[in-house]
Order: sequence, then structure tokens, then C-alpha cells
Amino acid sequence: MKSIKITFAALALTALSSGAFAADLVSSHPLDQQAVGTISVQGGSNLSSLEAQLNAKADEEGAKSFRITSTSGQNKLHGTAVIYQ
Repeated sequence: MKSIKITFAALALTALSSGAFAADLVSSHPLDQQAVGTISVQGGSNLSSLEAQLNAKADEEGAKSFRITSTSGQNKLHGTAVIYQ
């Protein structure tokens, strides 16, 4: 239940800051793109830093967009995302 709350909070926060990143954060599968894999990061201190880490990793993989699928943790957060091309 806590993981779901954190995921929704992450999505809400990312809607405010997604313009600053190269890969677009999306809330559902983009119709014009194919899922090409998943990425994960750990060690974020808050949801914004976790999103930034996922975005950087999506950029490294050459993704056009990414969708956060899970977040968890207390002091050091862990997150996963699906990347799209």
C-alpha cells in the first residue's frame, strides 16, 4: 500500500518537472512507441532525485520516454521504469 502511495506521489511530482529532462515521463504506454526494456536505480534521497536518476538512465539508454512503474524505500529509495523508443 505504501509503495502505491509513493508511486502516485512520484507521478504527481514528475508532472511538475518533466520539462527539464530530455526523455519524457509518461503516465501510460505511448501509442506511437515500443517498450524496449526496463531500468532501475537506487539511492535516491527523495522522489525528485529518484526521478532525475531514472531520467538520466533513460537518456543513457537512448529512450524517448519512460514510465515509472515502482518506487520503494525509506531513506534510500529504489525505483524502476519501463523505457520506450
